[in-house]
Amino acid sequence: MTPSEWTKVQKRLILLGFNPGPVDGIRGRMTIGAIKNFQRSQGLVPDGIVGPLTYEALFGEATGASVPSFDTLPWFDEANRLMGTREVAGSGNNPAIMRWADDLDIDYEGDDVAWCGLFVAHCIGSTMPSEPLPNSPLGARKWLGFGEACEPQLGAVIVFWRDSRASWKGHVGFYAGEDSRGVHCLGGNQSNAVNIKRFPRDRILGARWPLTGPSQSGITFGGARGVGDTDGDES
Repeated sequence: MTPSEWTKVQKRLILLGFNPGPVDGIRGRMTIGAIKNFQRSQGLVPDGIVGPLTYEALFGEATGASVPSFDTLPWFDEANRLMGTREVAGSGNNPAIMRWADDLDIDYEGDDVAWCGLFVAHCIGSTMPSEPLPNSPLGARKWLGFGEACEPQLGAVIVFWRDSRASWKGHVGFYAGEDSRGVHCLGGNQSNAVNIKRFPRDRILGARWPLTGPSQSGITFGGARGVGDTDGDES
């Protein structure tokens, strides 16, 4: 869902008497809360997700079976919105990355510390506040206990081993597609930035799906934009 689409939803919520906070095109906690309050007022399931029934109730426009451009995978929308976010070289820190940790009350020293798990925690925690996160979300392999197991599919949390399968090291991000050469991962701390990189399929330790998210989509596809080969500096 694009910022302009979220702006449209926020303006409509205000018109209907539900406060989403600033009209900024971002699916933040206040916007989620306003959507849930609106859904309760309409007798809908208060999940904070703008699916076809919620969209029709908001705008009086039937959408059929799905709303493909709207709120299907909100955490993955947030991950895409943050593409290009980069840590600060040297002793400084990117304030945006530091805010992710502050918002989730995660003890985080600075963006020179591996932040792939922090990125995933932010994307899920900021868009799905009822979703339980791992106890130590900075640890990539801790995400193997997140949600429920699934097949690698669009938006799934995907965990890779690093150095060796038996080591404690890993990397975590979101499945964004695949091709004959490997799996595309949309993740943070990939060459010190949020981007899409390709990882060998045999490095996958597991894929996980949010418990409070929509039903598993089973959607897989190739050709993800901006894919680069992994260069070994992922966290």
